[in-house]
Amino acid sequence: MENEAGALSRIAGLFSARGYNIESLTVAPTEDPSLSRMTLVTRGSDQIIEQIIKQLNKLIDVVKLIDLTEGPHIEREMMLVKVKAAAASEARNEISRLAGIFRGNIIDVTSNSYTIELTGTGDKLDAFIQAVGQGEIIETVRSGVSGISRGDKSLSL
Repeated sequence: MENEAGALSRIAGLFSARGYNIESLTVAPTEDPSLSRMTLVTRGSDQIIEQIIKQLNKLIDVVKLIDLTEGPHIEREMMLVKVKAAAASEARNEISRLAGIFRGNIIDVTSNSYTIELTGTGDKLDAFIQAVGQGEIIETVRSGVSGISRGDKSLSL
């Protein structure tokens, strides 16, 4: 999409006006400063997705659109999660062990908590939250999904 003021608002407005839900939205400039890449996750029947694609392609801000689910692709999401980890508790060792199993990095340590950085699919991040247990989580922040096609295929003009 064009890297201009209001472009994101027009795209989000299209979803809002039609009652579609955006589950995840990630936007950042590309190697071309005049363009931004938006990765948007939504759910719907094939007909609804087809309608969304047609409507997005009509927007002047949209330069090119591809549906990554139509081919092999890689998607990742980053999560920061702050968990209870009292200094004198066995839970501290267990949280550290779980972070290692899920290839997470402990990036902040206090006397009562760990902050862990994890990257992976949404399912992996959800599995970590489930393994830790809701009662142990103080706070969670997720980036939203970023995706890219596998192999030589690319989103280029």
